[in-house]
Amino acid sequence: MVKRLKTHADSKGRPESVLVREALENYLNALPAPDSAYDLAREAGLIGCVRGEFADLSTNRKHLKGFGEGR
Repeated sequence: MVKRLKTHADSKGRPESVLVREALENYLNALPAPDSAYDLAREAGLIGCVRGEFADLSTNRKHLKGFGEGR
């Protein structure tokens, strides 16, 4: 691989390090964006899986009473 890189760099008249950076950049740009925690939970079927409980725990102030207060 090193020999191939050197040969290619020589033929292009560019430093090997530049070719490696470009190849790595192209590879990383082609990767799909990582899923968010929400996306992963939704795919796992965890979103909305609890039935018969409060639907608004994160927004209803009465459920947040005392949250974030020191002990």
